[in-house]
Amino acid sequence: MGRPLDRAEPEASRARIPDDLVITGPDAATLADQLLREGRPFHAHEVLEAAWKSGPPGERDLWQGLAQIAVGLTHARRGNARGAAALLRRGAGRVRAYQDQPGPPAGPGRDQPYGMDIPAVLATSDNLAARMEQHGLDDLPPADLAPGLLAPAENV
Repeated sequence: MGRPLDRAEPEASRARIPDDLVITGPDAATLADQLLREGRPFHAHEVLEAAWKSGPPGERDLWQGLAQIAVGLTHARRGNARGAAALLRRGAGRVRAYQDQPGPPAGPGRDQPYGMDIPAVLATSDNLAARMEQHGLDDLPPADLAPGLLAPAENV
């Protein structure tokens, strides 16, 4: 039911993410980054969802929020600006809830867990949602719908 549409994503039938995937935070960040940059947000969502389900409870909001952002990008690629903007905003809110948690940070810090550039992800999500709410999808280049997660190597 929730699988990618082959007509919208022709590569979908070649490389599916296993439903029972168990993945570490660093591996999830790296793979989801790659999939997002390749324009495969549905597959990135599946990786992020696996990290959410198999990761530590303190990271639940992080992974769930990132998965929602990936679903928002999927909606945008399928032409649903309203649904995309809502999911981008909901996901960003959940990631912010992760950042606001008390306690020790995951990975090197709450702004860059597992090498992810969370401030950039949030800024991109907010920007895309605002653009979609104001102008729909007409003026969004496909490259804008393929943001990465990882921070540049020199910042990690």
